[in-house]
Amino acid sequence: MRCFYRIVFITIGFINFSAFGQEPEKENEDPLSYYEKRAREDAEYEQSLASQHVEDEELFWKDQKAYEKNLKKRDKKAYKAYMKGKEAAYKEHQDSCDSSCHHSHYYHHYTSFYYYEERRPYRSPYRNANIRLRMSSLNVGVGF
Repeated sequence: MRCFYRIVFITIGFINFSAFGQEPEKENEDPLSYYEKRAREDAEYEQSLASQHVEDEELFWKDQKAYEKNLKKRDKKAYKAYMKGKEAAYKEHQDSCDSSCHHSHYYHHYTSFYYYEERRPYRSPYRNANIRLRMSSLNVGVGF
């Protein structure tokens, strides 16, 4: 009986050792830093983008906006990290960008979103527009 327990114990120990001992090392990369890195890479690509066709460039920027919108729906923390990385990359480029950079209208339109502190579109404050009309009653009397 002792021999049976020893064999079971050794077998379980061997299984545990082989299962955990050969596990590949995982990269301890934070998913948020991944999205910041990805955002910087995307921004560099966008800055170097020089499309000959306006339609292609317009399609690219629409796809980029769709990617960001889907990321925001899927994972808000990752979206914030991505936007933080993009904002940093665009601000760095803005400091070094001069007349030698030939960016298109779409580039300037899209990236102006990142150059401002407030990323939300401007909405005018809600104005309560009540119109009151008072009419005094007019008494018309016809006498005979």
